[in-house]
Amino acid sequence: MSVKGNRFALPLPVRRALGQLGGDLALARRRRRISTQSMAERLQISTATLRRLERGDPSLSVGTLAKALLVLNALERFSGLLDTGADDLGLQLMDEALPKRIVRKSSQREPKAL
Repeated sequence: MSVKGNRFALPLPVRRALGQLGGDLALARRRRRISTQSMAERLQISTATLRRLERGDPSLSVGTLAKALLVLNALERFSGLLDTGADDLGLQLMDEALPKRIVRKSSQREPKAL
């Protein structure tokens, strides 16, 4: 079996997260009383593709997921998913890469005091 067709190619935590997301999409759709047929029409996909989305199929496009979140009025959560301003690890790594001191180049002149 090829890697592309192998559903076990994804790490287990990723598969679980996708399954949870798909289940949450299905629950949100049902809570809004949107039928599978209506949801599929709004997303411009088949009902079979919607079922795959709601099962967490990793082969579906991110665009399909984003359209589903738009229909469910949850797109702002998706766009803020990886808020770089709140990325503690990324900010820590940037801070660690900062120079310990700033050395003025000898060709630069000290700004005159007022």
